[in-house]
Amino acid sequence: MCTVLFCLGCKPGCMLCLLRLLLVLVTRFSCSRRDLLLQNLALRQQLITLKRKHPRSRVAVSDKLFWVLLRRFWPEWKQVLIFVQPETVVRWHRAGFKVYWEWLSRHRTRAGRKCVSIELRELTFRMVAENPTWGAPRIHGELRMLGFDISERTVLRWMRKAPRSPEPAKRWATFLSNHREAIAAMDFFTVPTLTFGVLYCFFVIAHDRRRILGCSVTKHPTSAWVIQQLREAFPYDSFPGYLIFDRATNFNKEVIDTVKSFGIQPKRTSFRSPWQNGVAERWIGNCRRDLIDHVIVVNERHLKRLMNEYVSYYHEDRTHLALEKSTPAGRHGAKNPDAGSRVVSMPRLGGLHHRYDLTA
Repeated sequence: MCTVLFCLGCKPGCMLCLLRLLLVLVTRFSCSRRDLLLQNLALRQQLITLKRKHPRSRVAVSDKLFWVLLRRFWPEWKQVLIFVQPETVVRWHRAGFKVYWEWLSRHRTRAGRKCVSIELRELTFRMVAENPTWGAPRIHGELRMLGFDISERTVLRWMRKAPRSPEPAKRWATFLSNHREAIAAMDFFTVPTLTFGVLYCFFVIAHDRRRILGCSVTKHPTSAWVIQQLREAFPYDSFPGYLIFDRATNFNKEVIDTVKSFGIQPKRTSFRSPWQNGVAERWIGNCRRDLIDHVIVVNERHLKRLMNEYVSYYHEDRTHLALEKSTPAGRHGAKNPDAGSRVVSMPRLGGLHHRYDLTA
Protein backbone atom coordinates (compact mmCIF):
# COMPACT_ATOMS: atom_id res chain seq x y z
CA MET A 1 0.00 0.00 0.00
CA CYS A 2 2.86 2.32 0.80
CA THR A 3 4.30 1.72 -2.68
CA VAL A 4 0.98 2.60 -4.29
CA LEU A 5 0.69 5.79 -2.30
CA PHE A 6 4.24 6.74 -3.12
CA CYS A 7 3.60 6.14 -6.72
CA LEU A 8 0.60 8.42 -6.57
CA GLY A 9 2.92 11.17 -5.41
CA CYS A 10 1.90 11.48 -1.76
CA LYS A 11 4.39 12.96 0.62
CA PRO A 12 5.60 10.91 3.65
CA GLY A 13 3.64 13.13 6.12
CA CYS A 14 0.41 12.65 4.23
CA MET A 15 1.12 8.96 4.13
CA LEU A 16 1.34 8.77 7.94
CA CYS A 17 -1.95 10.66 8.30
CA LEU A 18 -3.64 8.27 5.91
CA LEU A 19 -2.29 5.26 7.84
CA ARG A 20 -3.56 6.73 11.14
CA LEU A 21 -6.95 7.35 9.55
CA LEU A 22 -7.15 3.80 8.26
CA LEU A 23 -6.24 2.47 11.72
CA VAL A 24 -8.98 4.53 13.37
CA LEU A 25 -11.50 3.35 10.79
CA VAL A 26 -10.61 -0.28 11.38
CA THR A 27 -10.90 0.21 15.15
CA ARG A 28 -14.27 1.94 14.79
CA PHE A 29 -15.65 -0.79 12.56
CA SER A 30 -14.44 -3.49 14.96
CA CYS A 31 -16.12 -1.80 17.97
CA SER A 32 -19.78 -2.19 18.61
CA ARG A 33 -22.07 0.78 18.41
CA ARG A 34 -22.77 0.57 22.18
CA ASP A 35 -19.07 0.79 23.07
CA LEU A 36 -18.63 3.68 20.67
CA LEU A 37 -21.45 5.65 22.25
CA LEU A 38 -20.16 5.03 25.76
CA GLN A 39 -16.66 6.04 24.74
CA ASN A 40 -17.89 9.31 23.19
CA LEU A 41 -20.00 9.98 26.26
CA ALA A 42 -17.04 9.43 28.60
CA LEU A 43 -14.75 11.69 26.57
CA ARG A 44 -17.35 14.46 26.33
CA GLN A 45 -17.96 14.32 30.11
CA GLN A 46 -14.25 14.74 30.79
CA LEU A 47 -14.06 17.70 28.41
CA ILE A 48 -16.94 19.38 30.18
CA THR A 49 -15.21 18.87 33.55
CA LEU A 50 -11.90 20.28 32.31
CA LYS A 51 -13.54 23.38 30.72
CA ARG A 52 -15.10 24.60 33.99
CA LYS A 53 -14.01 28.09 34.94
CA HIS A 54 -12.21 27.55 38.24
CA PRO A 55 -8.66 28.11 39.41
CA ARG A 56 -8.41 24.36 39.13
CA SER A 57 -10.80 21.93 37.53
CA ARG A 58 -13.02 20.49 40.23
CA VAL A 59 -14.84 17.18 40.14
CA ALA A 60 -18.48 17.65 41.08
CA VAL A 61 -20.73 15.09 42.75
CA SER A 62 -22.48 14.53 39.43
CA ASP A 63 -19.14 13.65 37.83
CA LYS A 64 -18.40 11.11 40.53
CA LEU A 65 -21.83 9.57 40.15
CA PHE A 66 -21.38 9.39 36.36
CA TRP A 67 -18.14 7.45 36.62
CA VAL A 68 -19.44 5.15 39.33
CA LEU A 69 -22.37 4.19 37.11
CA LEU A 70 -20.17 3.89 34.02
CA ARG A 71 -17.82 1.55 35.93
CA ARG A 72 -20.78 -0.66 36.71
CA PHE A 73 -22.17 -0.93 33.15
CA TRP A 74 -19.04 -0.73 30.92
CA PRO A 75 -16.03 -3.02 31.56
CA GLU A 76 -13.66 -0.95 29.33
CA TRP A 77 -14.12 2.32 31.22
CA LYS A 78 -10.45 2.52 32.25
CA GLN A 79 -9.28 2.94 28.62
CA VAL A 80 -10.89 6.38 28.22
CA LEU A 81 -10.30 7.68 31.74
CA ILE A 82 -7.86 10.59 31.62
CA PHE A 83 -8.40 13.25 34.28
CA VAL A 84 -8.32 10.92 37.38
CA GLN A 85 -6.83 7.56 38.29
CA PRO A 86 -9.01 4.42 38.17
CA GLU A 87 -8.35 3.88 41.89
CA THR A 88 -10.05 7.22 42.54
CA VAL A 89 -13.25 6.00 40.88
CA VAL A 90 -13.13 2.84 43.01
CA ARG A 91 -12.78 5.01 46.13
CA TRP A 92 -15.78 7.09 45.05
CA HIS A 93 -17.80 3.91 44.66
CA ARG A 94 -16.93 2.72 48.17
CA ALA A 95 -17.76 6.12 49.64
CA GLY A 96 -21.13 6.06 47.90
CA PHE A 97 -21.76 2.54 49.22
CA LYS A 98 -21.10 3.76 52.76
CA VAL A 99 -23.38 6.81 52.38
CA TYR A 100 -26.15 4.67 50.90
CA TRP A 101 -26.23 2.19 53.77
CA GLU A 102 -25.95 4.93 56.38
CA TRP A 103 -29.01 6.54 54.87
CA LEU A 104 -30.88 3.22 54.91
CA SER A 105 -29.99 2.61 58.56
CA ARG A 106 -31.36 6.02 59.56
CA HIS A 107 -34.62 5.78 57.64
CA ARG A 108 -35.44 2.08 57.90
CA THR A 109 -38.61 1.07 59.68
CA ARG A 110 -38.14 -0.52 63.10
CA ALA A 111 -38.92 -4.24 63.11
CA GLY A 112 -39.68 -6.63 65.95
CA ARG A 113 -41.63 -6.11 69.14
CA LYS A 114 -42.58 -2.73 70.51
CA CYS A 115 -40.35 -1.08 73.05
CA VAL A 116 -41.35 -1.59 76.66
CA SER A 117 -42.61 1.71 78.05
CA ILE A 118 -41.16 3.24 81.19
CA GLU A 119 -44.49 2.81 83.00
CA LEU A 120 -44.56 -0.91 82.22
CA ARG A 121 -40.97 -1.31 83.37
CA GLU A 122 -41.67 0.47 86.65
CA LEU A 123 -44.73 -1.73 87.19
CA THR A 124 -42.64 -4.86 86.59
CA PHE A 125 -39.99 -3.67 89.05
CA ARG A 126 -42.73 -2.92 91.59
CA MET A 127 -44.18 -6.43 91.29
CA VAL A 128 -40.70 -7.94 91.70
CA ALA A 129 -40.07 -5.90 94.85
CA GLU A 130 -43.47 -6.56 96.41
CA ASN A 131 -43.53 -10.28 95.55
CA PRO A 132 -40.01 -11.71 95.92
CA THR A 133 -41.24 -15.30 95.48
CA TRP A 134 -42.94 -14.67 92.13
CA GLY A 135 -41.38 -15.82 88.90
CA ALA A 136 -41.74 -14.57 85.34
CA PRO A 137 -44.90 -16.65 84.56
CA ARG A 138 -46.74 -15.23 87.58
CA ILE A 139 -45.80 -11.62 86.87
CA HIS A 140 -46.57 -12.09 83.17
CA GLY A 141 -50.03 -13.39 84.07
CA GLU A 142 -50.75 -10.34 86.23
CA LEU A 143 -49.64 -8.01 83.46
CA ARG A 144 -51.87 -9.82 80.95
CA MET A 145 -54.80 -9.39 83.32
CA LEU A 146 -54.10 -5.68 83.36
CA GLY A 147 -54.24 -5.58 79.56
CA PHE A 148 -50.53 -5.22 78.74
CA ASP A 149 -49.33 -6.89 75.55
CA ILE A 150 -45.90 -8.24 76.53
CA SER A 151 -44.20 -11.63 76.21
CA GLU A 152 -43.01 -13.75 79.11
CA ARG A 153 -39.41 -13.66 77.87
CA THR A 154 -39.48 -9.85 77.96
CA VAL A 155 -40.82 -9.95 81.52
CA LEU A 156 -37.99 -12.30 82.50
CA ARG A 157 -35.40 -10.03 80.90
CA TRP A 158 -36.64 -6.98 82.80
CA MET A 159 -36.93 -8.95 86.03
CA ARG A 160 -33.18 -9.58 85.89
CA LYS A 161 -32.60 -5.83 85.57
CA ALA A 162 -34.82 -4.96 88.53
CA PRO A 163 -32.99 -3.01 91.28
CA ARG A 164 -32.19 -5.20 94.24
CA SER A 165 -33.11 -4.16 97.74
CA PRO A 166 -30.14 -4.00 100.13
CA GLU A 167 -32.30 -5.27 103.00
CA PRO A 168 -31.69 -9.04 102.39
CA ALA A 169 -27.93 -8.51 102.41
CA LYS A 170 -28.21 -6.47 105.61
CA ARG A 171 -30.32 -9.18 107.21
CA TRP A 172 -27.75 -11.84 106.24
CA ALA A 173 -24.90 -9.72 107.61
CA THR A 174 -26.87 -9.24 110.82
CA PHE A 175 -27.48 -12.99 111.07
CA LEU A 176 -23.77 -13.75 110.65
CA SER A 177 -22.87 -11.08 113.17
CA ASN A 178 -25.33 -12.45 115.73
CA HIS A 179 -24.34 -16.11 115.20
CA ARG A 180 -20.64 -15.85 114.44
CA GLU A 181 -19.75 -17.24 117.88
CA ALA A 182 -21.32 -20.52 116.81
CA ILE A 183 -19.52 -20.79 113.44
CA ALA A 184 -16.08 -22.23 112.68
CA ALA A 185 -14.33 -23.28 109.47
CA MET A 186 -11.50 -25.62 108.49
CA ASP A 187 -9.37 -26.01 105.38
CA PHE A 188 -6.01 -27.13 103.94
CA PHE A 189 -3.39 -25.28 101.94
CA THR A 190 -0.15 -26.53 100.42
CA VAL A 191 3.42 -25.29 100.91
CA PRO A 192 6.37 -26.30 98.66
CA THR A 193 9.66 -27.27 100.28
CA LEU A 194 13.33 -26.82 99.43
CA THR A 195 13.55 -30.39 98.06
CA PHE A 196 10.49 -29.88 95.79
CA GLY A 197 8.18 -31.73 98.15
CA VAL A 198 4.73 -30.63 99.28
CA LEU A 199 3.55 -30.10 102.86
CA TYR A 200 -0.10 -29.75 103.88
CA CYS A 201 -1.08 -27.17 106.47
CA PHE A 202 -4.40 -27.74 108.26
CA PHE A 203 -6.17 -25.13 110.36
CA VAL A 204 -9.46 -24.44 112.12
CA ILE A 205 -10.59 -20.81 112.47
CA ALA A 206 -13.44 -19.34 114.54
CA HIS A 207 -15.64 -16.69 112.94
CA ASP A 208 -16.20 -14.58 116.05
CA ARG A 209 -12.72 -13.10 116.60
CA ARG A 210 -10.91 -14.84 113.70
CA ARG A 211 -9.05 -16.96 116.26
CA ILE A 212 -7.03 -19.96 115.06
CA LEU A 213 -8.34 -22.90 117.10
CA GLY A 214 -5.85 -25.38 115.68
CA CYS A 215 -3.01 -25.43 113.16
CA SER A 216 -0.73 -28.33 112.19
CA VAL A 217 1.44 -29.62 109.33
CA THR A 218 1.76 -33.05 107.74
CA LYS A 219 2.97 -34.84 104.62
CA HIS A 220 0.06 -37.28 104.57
CA PRO A 221 -3.32 -35.60 105.27
CA THR A 222 -5.43 -38.69 105.87
CA SER A 223 -8.93 -38.63 107.31
CA ALA A 224 -7.69 -40.23 110.57
CA TRP A 225 -5.15 -37.44 110.98
CA VAL A 226 -7.86 -34.81 110.36
CA ILE A 227 -10.09 -36.41 113.02
CA GLN A 228 -7.26 -36.23 115.57
CA GLN A 229 -6.68 -32.56 114.75
CA LEU A 230 -10.38 -31.82 115.30
CA ARG A 231 -10.25 -33.47 118.73
CA GLU A 232 -7.32 -31.22 119.66
CA ALA A 233 -8.99 -28.11 118.23
CA PHE A 234 -12.19 -28.54 120.31
CA PRO A 235 -11.16 -29.59 123.84
CA TYR A 236 -13.42 -29.71 126.89
CA ASP A 237 -16.69 -29.73 124.94
CA SER A 238 -16.00 -26.31 123.41
CA PHE A 239 -17.76 -27.12 120.17
CA PRO A 240 -19.22 -24.56 117.77
CA GLY A 241 -22.71 -24.98 116.37
CA TYR A 242 -21.60 -25.14 112.71
CA LEU A 243 -18.40 -26.17 110.95
CA ILE A 244 -17.83 -25.04 107.33
CA PHE A 245 -15.49 -27.00 105.03
CA ASP A 246 -15.16 -27.84 101.34
CA ARG A 247 -15.56 -31.13 99.45
CA ALA A 248 -11.92 -32.27 99.51
CA THR A 249 -11.31 -36.01 99.66
CA ASN A 250 -9.70 -35.55 103.10
CA PHE A 251 -13.10 -34.57 104.52
CA ASN A 252 -14.82 -37.89 103.81
CA LYS A 253 -17.71 -39.66 105.55
CA GLU A 254 -15.56 -40.59 108.57
CA VAL A 255 -14.71 -36.94 109.20
CA ILE A 256 -18.36 -35.89 108.77
CA ASP A 257 -19.54 -38.59 111.23
CA THR A 258 -16.93 -37.43 113.76
CA VAL A 259 -18.05 -33.82 113.39
CA LYS A 260 -21.67 -34.88 114.00
CA SER A 261 -20.64 -36.91 117.04
CA PHE A 262 -19.25 -33.70 118.56
CA GLY A 263 -22.70 -32.14 118.25
CA ILE A 264 -21.56 -29.89 115.39
CA GLN A 265 -23.65 -29.45 112.27
CA PRO A 266 -21.37 -29.84 109.19
CA LYS A 267 -21.82 -27.37 106.33
CA ARG A 268 -20.08 -28.37 103.09
CA THR A 269 -19.56 -25.75 100.40
CA SER A 270 -20.58 -26.23 96.78
CA PHE A 271 -18.18 -27.54 94.17
CA ARG A 272 -15.52 -25.00 93.14
CA SER A 273 -17.00 -22.31 95.40
CA PRO A 274 -14.21 -21.11 97.72
CA TRP A 275 -16.08 -17.86 98.34
CA GLN A 276 -18.57 -19.82 100.46
CA ASN A 277 -15.77 -20.37 102.97
CA GLY A 278 -14.53 -16.82 102.77
CA VAL A 279 -13.10 -16.47 106.30
CA ALA A 280 -10.83 -19.49 105.86
CA GLU A 281 -9.77 -18.44 102.36
CA ARG A 282 -8.98 -14.95 103.64
CA TRP A 283 -6.72 -16.40 106.34
CA ILE A 284 -4.87 -18.53 103.76
CA GLY A 285 -4.26 -15.41 101.68
CA ASN A 286 -2.99 -13.48 104.70
CA CYS A 287 -0.67 -16.32 105.67
CA ARG A 288 0.82 -16.52 102.19
CA ARG A 289 1.30 -12.76 101.84
CA ASP A 290 2.66 -12.28 105.37
CA LEU A 291 4.94 -15.33 105.63
CA ILE A 292 4.98 -18.15 103.06
CA ASP A 293 5.81 -15.97 100.05
CA HIS A 294 8.95 -14.67 101.83
CA VAL A 295 10.57 -17.88 103.06
CA ILE A 296 11.84 -21.20 101.69
CA VAL A 297 10.55 -24.04 103.82
CA VAL A 298 13.20 -26.67 104.52
CA ASN A 299 11.14 -29.47 106.06
CA GLU A 300 8.05 -30.24 108.15
CA ARG A 301 9.69 -29.20 111.43
CA HIS A 302 10.71 -25.85 109.95
CA LEU A 303 7.18 -25.12 108.70
CA LYS A 304 5.64 -26.03 112.08
CA ARG A 305 7.91 -23.54 113.85
CA LEU A 306 7.08 -20.81 111.31
CA MET A 307 3.34 -21.45 111.57
CA ASN A 308 3.42 -21.36 115.38
CA GLU A 309 5.21 -18.01 115.27
CA TYR A 310 2.77 -16.68 112.69
CA VAL A 311 -0.30 -17.76 114.68
CA SER A 312 1.14 -15.99 117.74
CA TYR A 313 1.79 -12.85 115.68
CA TYR A 314 -1.67 -13.14 114.11
CA HIS A 315 -3.40 -13.32 117.51
CA GLU A 316 -1.37 -10.82 119.50
CA ASP A 317 -0.04 -8.18 117.09
CA ARG A 318 -1.72 -8.11 113.65
CA THR A 319 -4.68 -5.75 113.35
CA HIS A 320 -7.76 -6.80 111.35
CA LEU A 321 -10.18 -4.76 109.34
CA ALA A 322 -13.08 -7.08 110.21
CA LEU A 323 -12.37 -6.53 113.93
CA GLU A 324 -12.36 -2.74 113.59
CA LYS A 325 -8.54 -2.62 113.54
CA SER A 326 -8.24 -4.75 116.65
CA THR A 327 -6.55 -8.16 117.11
CA PRO A 328 -8.11 -11.59 117.83
CA ALA A 329 -6.56 -11.57 121.31
CA GLY A 330 -7.86 -8.07 122.04
CA ARG A 331 -4.73 -5.90 121.87
CA HIS A 332 -5.30 -2.64 123.74
CA GLY A 333 -4.35 0.61 122.04
CA ALA A 334 -2.71 3.52 123.76
CA LYS A 335 -4.94 6.43 124.82
CA ASN A 336 -3.75 10.03 125.08
CA PRO A 337 -0.02 9.33 124.66
CA ASP A 338 2.36 11.73 126.39
CA ALA A 339 4.34 14.18 124.32
CA GLY A 340 7.62 12.71 125.58
CA SER A 341 6.71 9.10 124.79
CA ARG A 342 8.99 7.19 122.49
CA VAL A 343 7.91 4.64 119.91
CA VAL A 344 9.81 1.36 119.95
CA SER A 345 9.57 -1.39 117.36
CA MET A 346 9.72 -5.09 118.14
CA PRO A 347 10.51 -7.44 115.23
CA ARG A 348 8.20 -10.32 114.50
CA LEU A 349 8.74 -13.36 112.24
CA GLY A 350 12.45 -12.71 111.94
CA GLY A 351 11.97 -9.05 111.02
CA LEU A 352 9.33 -9.54 108.30
CA HIS A 353 6.88 -7.57 110.46
CA HIS A 354 7.08 -5.35 113.54
CA ARG A 355 4.97 -4.36 116.50
CA TYR A 356 5.08 -0.80 117.78
CA ASP A 357 4.55 0.29 121.39
CA LEU A 358 5.03 3.43 123.43
CA THR A 359 7.57 3.76 126.23
CA ALA A 360 7.97 6.52 128.76
